[in-house]
Amino acid sequence: MRRGLRYTLFVVVALAATIFFNNTNLLAPAFPGKPVLLAHRGIAQQFETEGLTNQTCTASRILPPKHHYLENTIASMRASFEAGADVVEFDVHPTTDAQFAVFHDWTLDCRTNGHGVTREQSMAYLKTLDIGYGYTADGGATFPFRGTGIGAMPSLDDVLRTFPKQSFLINVKSDDPAEGEKLAAVLRGLTTERRALLMAYGGDKPIAALHAAVPGVKTASRRSLKACLLRYIAYGWTGATPQACGSMAVFVPINVAPWLWGWPNRFLGRMASVGSVVFVVGPYRGGDFSTGLDTAEDLAGLPTGYAGGLLTNEIEAVAGRLDRANEHARSQMRPDVTRRPSDR
Repeated sequence: MRRGLRYTLFVVVALAATIFFNNTNLLAPAFPGKPVLLAHRGIAQQFETEGLTNQTCTASRILPPKHHYLENTIASMRASFEAGADVVEFDVHPTTDAQFAVFHDWTLDCRTNGHGVTREQSMAYLKTLDIGYGYTADGGATFPFRGTGIGAMPSLDDVLRTFPKQSFLINVKSDDPAEGEKLAAVLRGLTTERRALLMAYGGDKPIAALHAAVPGVKTASRRSLKACLLRYIAYGWTGATPQACGSMAVFVPINVAPWLWGWPNRFLGRMASVGSVVFVVGPYRGGDFSTGLDTAEDLAGLPTGYAGGLLTNEIEAVAGRLDRANEHARSQMRPDVTRRPSDR
């Protein structure tokens, strides 16, 4: 009996030691570099989030404007990079003339002076619309951006041509696998170097199609993220990285991160070893992965010396807190809603 007890104790101690040495950050080198800042929606008008649903027209409930930028525009993207963003996220919809429109909403009625489903229009028509038409901060008494966004909806080609060396996260808005195949065709037409700077996320089916068609492009969907993180939690203590985590943009809710073996440095290193990049997002509460780290309190929840990625809806504020914004960018953040979004 004593021999059996000693053997059991030895196994337990050995297992505990293995887990400790495989996952402690005390023996792990610091992950190199500075935090990688992902600007979700770029620099955009913020809106009241209480009672928000998928059907809410967010343009009709913006907060009093602090700047003149509108999301998913060339001007917003440029300002985001100048403010300190390393990656900018934008949304795409296929159009009837075989392009991709860069626009958030499934329909045009909320933000623009157009009507109907976005993907049922041609890019030529979408470029005639005023994308600032529907924004109001006072219940419709005034529309500070009306008339300023005419022709400001870019195509995916416009974005890639304007920013040939910048990194982007492309959000596929549908769950149609054909859309993933269409985006794959665009990405295959790019150089290997340009493609390496692009990532994509969205519906399970289009992202799976894209991931299969363009190996090496970092992707993420709800299904792939859950498969990666749950398997890592199950057996990442061994030091092994699940195959499901390969070539991904791994979004980690800040309240899930402490459950990940070797968080942060060993986890970041393991994801990097399989071609993946990690972005911490806001706490997961059964919704999506688009809440960001937007305040000083949010940033305080990151480990000391954290050098992975983080997603924010407030790039101008977060970059400033991390001392990433240059002086030019700071001057551009002064309130000014009189300039056209296309002026820059």
